[in-house]
Amino acid sequence: MNILVFFAHPDDETMLCGGLLAILSKSGHDVQFLSCTRGEGGECGVPPLCTQAQLGSLRELELACAVEELGGKSLQFLDYVDPLVGPDNSLFSFTQDQEKLEIELKDYLQTNDIDLLITHGSNGEYGHPGHMTVYQAALKIIQSEFPEMPWYTVQAYYDNSPKPHILNTADQADWIIDVSSVIKEKIHAAFCHKSQHDLFVRRKSKELGKSVSVSEVIQTEESYHFANGTKDVLKNLPEIQKNLINRR
Repeated sequence: MNILVFFAHPDDETMLCGGLLAILSKSGHDVQFLSCTRGEGGECGVPPLCTQAQLGSLRELELACAVEELGGKSLQFLDYVDPLVGPDNSLFSFTQDQEKLEIELKDYLQTNDIDLLITHGSNGEYGHPGHMTVYQAALKIIQSEFPEMPWYTVQAYYDNSPKPHILNTADQADWIIDVSSVIKEKIHAAFCHKSQHDLFVRRKSKELGKSVSVSEVIQTEESYHFANGTKDVLKNLPEIQKNLINRR
């Protein structure tokens, strides 16, 4: 299958669904990555690895590294600029021109003969406006142009998740997968995103009252919502079925 992973920023692909992507790549599927921005508005690292003006170029290289670790076939960026984080950590979308983004997604799906789409969830995981922009573009194009295409959203809601704060509460999990078999690949991909390492560990370090490593915050469980399609093709793949977690 030709699979498109469509996200707002570098590191979304790894932290939200890196295990599944590694499994799919190892199983012979072509996983293509499309990022709307280069993450120009994010953090530069602690201590800083670059200036804010240089961050987009650095994070482009970081994402290329992560895609390689996850076994991806290709990587492409759209030309949107990630806005700076505002006061009190307020977040913003990378565009107000939803129609333009929808056209770009439609063109990519057609030009690259995509069979299956993976994106952010309806709540933007933790309410990120840029993530929700991606979801809304996918929703419009899938419904209007590709009504039969399988479409999955990440971080679907389920009880007793180890990271409930990033789940999309409106998207019930259709399946949960144990990605322990590819945790090395997922961790290596996270290591690629060096500029974001302090961000990755900050919450858990605060919760535990001590410093934790990037490896310690990489989750072995991932959950998905089957948002569209006539058949849940991923769930029926042998490599997925053997790693499904039965929580009933």
